[in-house]
Formats: sequence, C-alpha cells, structure tokens
Amino acid sequence: MSDIQTAIDAEVKANDVLLFMKGTPKMPMCGFSGQVVQILSHLGVPFKGVNILESDELRQGVKDYSNWPTFPQLYVKGEFVGGADITREMFQAGELQAMLKDKGLIG
Repeated sequence: MSDIQTAIDAEVKANDVLLFMKGTPKMPMCGFSGQVVQILSHLGVPFKGVNILESDELRQGVKDYSNWPTFPQLYVKGEFVGGADITREMFQAGELQAMLKDKGLIG
C-alpha cells in the first residue's frame, strides 16, 4: 500500500462513520455530499467528514482504495457502503437505519 492508501485505511478504521466528501459537513460543496450529510444528521449518527477537494492525491487515493469513481463515499465500521444514490435508497428503505442500529451506532 502507498502512503496515501495507508493513511486512508487508518482513517476508515479509526472512525465508526466516515464520509469522504466534497467540502465539509457544515459546508458541502456538492448536492450529493449534502444529501448524505443531511441523512446522517437526520439519523443523529456522529460521523467524520473528510474534504477530498483539499488534495488531488487524497481524491485519487480514495477512488483507488474503494475502487469507486465518485464522491461522496460512505464508510461504516470500516465497510464501504456506497455513494449518495445507494445511501439515499438504503435510507428510504430503512436499510441504513437497520445497519447503523445493528452496529450499535444509533438507538
């Protein structure tokens, strides 16, 4: 693993809920990132947002790490969940809530 891959892996493992996104949770820089922030905030789940716009190396590194070409990218307990569409569909179907509850992240 490259240094950036090692750093990404450590970040994913250190945070129960991690969102690689464009912008920050307080100021998303794209609608898709904003949607996932809204869903996580609505559910009351604490999460860390990482702004991939700060570094080309980080942005490409995350794409390589997940083998997923777009952002945002949501990770829960080290597992890649998906992007905005998948997260929204899971939320609407109640699957995201069930997964977060199952992992002890929401009541």
